[in-house]
Amino acid sequence: MIKGDFSMNEKAPINWTNMLIFSLTPLLALTLVPVYGYLYGYDSFEWIIFTLLFVYSGISITAGYHRLWSHKTYKAHPILRVFLAFGGALALQNDILNWASDHRRHHRHVDDNKKDPYSAGRGFWFSHIGWILRNYESASDDFSNVQDLKRDPIVMWQHRNYLSLVLLANVALPAFLGFINGDIIAGLLLGGLLRLVINHHTTYLINSLAHMWGKQTYSNQVSARDNPFLALITFGEGYHNYHHTFQWDYRNGVKWWHFDPTKWIINLFSRVGLTYGLKRCSLEQIEKTKLDFQYHLAIQKCEQLNISNNWKEKLDESTLKANRETFFDHIKKLNLRNSIFVDNSANEEIASEYIRFLKNNIGVVTCNKIACAGTLSRYKELKNLIPVRSGESDLLKAMKQIAKTDKGPESQTPSAGCSIKWKQ
Repeated sequence: MIKGDFSMNEKAPINWTNMLIFSLTPLLALTLVPVYGYLYGYDSFEWIIFTLLFVYSGISITAGYHRLWSHKTYKAHPILRVFLAFGGALALQNDILNWASDHRRHHRHVDDNKKDPYSAGRGFWFSHIGWILRNYESASDDFSNVQDLKRDPIVMWQHRNYLSLVLLANVALPAFLGFINGDIIAGLLLGGLLRLVINHHTTYLINSLAHMWGKQTYSNQVSARDNPFLALITFGEGYHNYHHTFQWDYRNGVKWWHFDPTKWIINLFSRVGLTYGLKRCSLEQIEKTKLDFQYHLAIQKCEQLNISNNWKEKLDESTLKANRETFFDHIKKLNLRNSIFVDNSANEEIASEYIRFLKNNIGVVTCNKIACAGTLSRYKELKNLIPVRSGESDLLKAMKQIAKTDKGPESQTPSAGCSIKWKQ
């Protein structure tokens, strides 16, 4: 590889090997595959060959290159590691050592246009395939971040014999399967050429489109996004915002309904001893991260709306004396959506005002249970309020809506005590 100090505006030297591979394979797939199909046709066995090899090479990248070797989210039996290493050669996306080195560098410097090998900040084309076609400094052969993998005998076996394994997997294997069915050319075209091109570009969509299209559920500190559609065509890799937030988790689709066949396969193999030590983030940490992020978005919206942040100084300058009636009338007159009355006084007289606040659509946060442990008449009054069904808190709902629309909900269900929700 030619090395040098190339700026983003300069074009690095062309990698002619990659340029030929990634130019010719799609061109040949778009011409030879349909022409041969038109002239001779493809039978069901040949399409089965295509499907099996597509799944094998794809899972080898997601479960092997990505989640096993790059992120060490689980451990695997040597038999499975050899199987995944050979499947990685079938995918023709470089050997494990190079792939993992680039990917770890991506996570460490994500969106840094000078250091991220396939930074989405440099545009769709660059992050999708442009970074492969030229010898950019950001994707140099620096293996300092994969010293652990250099001690892995299976990784180094694949590294030393990569070209032989590529030819065996991408030429000999589909040709042999085609020979069994009586049509070597069909086996090469479907199981070799077409499968290879589709494998390439579905995988590279995670580098490009998954950083541009989708929802940021856990963080907006990086460009990664969750995209269920991309998960469907990448064996579960589309939940990319989650992955960048919790990269040590062997799951990308954390919910049970998320389409993540890679997660299911790893979990299934754990039941027969082929995988073990599966790492996962706790539900508590996931929910805390989501809530922290929603709070962060709400703060950002407040700043965009020029809501004053010098409230403390203004409070200190105020000459108004505390008065329950004046205070309540003032709050009611403001008619602010999602307003909350915070009481840290532990005063029974103040607690007696909670019902009035709640009935006027003003939430209450308190550090005591005085309101629910007072007189019988007050207890009955609280009891006669209708409880709201469980689910997301009103505050969280309001924060989400403000973050999306700059407006709060039309109706706000107030809260009382630690976890009691009421409405009139």
